[in-house]
Amino acid sequence: MTIPLTKAARHARIVDLLTRNKIRSQPELSRLLAEGGVEVTQGTLSRDLDELGALKLRADDGTLVYAVPGEGGGRIPLYRTGMGENPYARLRGIAEELLVSAEASANLVILRTPPGAAQFLASAIDHADWESILGTVAGDDTILVISRDPLGGDALAAALLKLADRRG
Repeated sequence: MTIPLTKAARHARIVDLLTRNKIRSQPELSRLLAEGGVEVTQGTLSRDLDELGALKLRADDGTLVYAVPGEGGGRIPLYRTGMGENPYARLRGIAEELLVSAEASANLVILRTPPGAAQFLASAIDHADWESILGTVAGDDTILVISRDPLGGDALAAALLKLADRRG
């Protein structure tokens, strides 16, 4: 039996599946949705993933799997981080995958990510409760990080690069 769903309900089911499972492909996601009574075409599923900001991240076992940033950044894949992992450790793993570069000026840091990944990394930064960070603003592939220290941008950029095992 198929259950007609609104777009919002379908999106919620997709987010739930991606959060709880290692999903490697759209056909795999489509099959899991169908098992739950939600039939979608490949085109609709592709648009849904795009609208949700889904991207592929490397799981602990090295495979690429879908992940989505959540409203307010609350959804980090449970299988990737483990339920008890602290937000700073989560940030380290995500930064290792997504941080491309960091550049500072005064108390501002500009971070670059692959296209579509900025909100995911910014959410991880926000949830790490890093004392020296006032906040973040994310676009598609760029994040503005604001340091509490009026001259703290250079140190913050260096710390973020070190966190991701990159040298600036």
